[in-house]
Amino acid sequence: MKIGIIAHLKHPIRAPFYGGLEAFTFDICKRLQKRGHEVILFASSKSDIALNVHPILNDDHYNDATGYREKSPNLSSEYMAEHHAYMELMQHIDTMELDIIFNNSLHYVPITMAGLLKTPMLTVLHTPPFFELKNAVKLEAKQGNISYTTVSARNAENWSSFTNNCIVIENGIDMEEWTYNPASEGDYAIWFGRIHPDKGTHLAIQAAKLAGVPLKIAGTIADEKYFKTQVEPLLDSAATYVGHKNHADLNSLIGNALVSLITPVWEEPFGLVVAESLACGTPVAGFATGALPQLVTDLAGSLATPGDVPALAAAIQQAMAKNRSDCRAHAEQSFGIEKMLIAYEDQFAAMLPVFQ
Repeated sequence: MKIGIIAHLKHPIRAPFYGGLEAFTFDICKRLQKRGHEVILFASSKSDIALNVHPILNDDHYNDATGYREKSPNLSSEYMAEHHAYMELMQHIDTMELDIIFNNSLHYVPITMAGLLKTPMLTVLHTPPFFELKNAVKLEAKQGNISYTTVSARNAENWSSFTNNCIVIENGIDMEEWTYNPASEGDYAIWFGRIHPDKGTHLAIQAAKLAGVPLKIAGTIADEKYFKTQVEPLLDSAATYVGHKNHADLNSLIGNALVSLITPVWEEPFGLVVAESLACGTPVAGFATGALPQLVTDLAGSLATPGDVPALAAAIQQAMAKNRSDCRAHAEQSFGIEKMLIAYEDQFAAMLPVFQ
């Protein structure tokens, strides 16, 4: 198949990844290529050239250190740049003779313009409903030009008021890329991901201190004000920020941790950090919100009432006692990338008359 993948434009699609959506888009591009498909990635210009990138937004002013485009410091200018980039793409995408448009943009424009296209489109709903996207989906559902999938049963429930038939295809990771550690060599807990209010980093620090377990924090600072006001004041010898790590260093940090803390304070639609931690053999302690109760079994971790720091501290102690081989086995059974790819290929085929 000739597949056009529409990417999120906030950050380039390249390693080290700014967040889970960038990692998902990179992995699925590479894997679909390896499976013999012709893939074109519509993304920003600094994305990895190995992905056969068709740039639709200029990254000349993208700052790798901050994750922002410095030329567009205010929301409205970047908002309009993304709007125009997607608008121009959708006006010309039918001329590229694609078999499938695989939309992972999180943007309303590809959805609102789908009715003008001849090429079938599959859209992945990677987030819970938010204003622009839910309105676009709700209006488009009356036309029925798009097929939808999402990444967890919980997120499908969240979208059920806006689209009637949202197929669940859970995210997967390459198990060979994550080294399994049968025994931790460290004495610390790990929190990794985007440092943002939605991710509850400050609550992880509080819980780890209450549990008496040193905490290492790795990832990108997605919200500087949040980091400066709520995270940095809590940092000390028992809670350290180690920066944004490359894959090898992150793998080592996770694999040698006693436990991973996953602390969303929103309806987390999936959480690749769950799969990545368990693939390393590191059990999970987290909040029972969003998709986490569907992803973390009793053998693989322990979950606490959302926002309850003392309960999370207790969950940390419980999770550290879990069998690491059970964690890896759960990851292999539930989160393998091949399982995800086959499900998407089946969905693509079902949308094409030639395959029916």
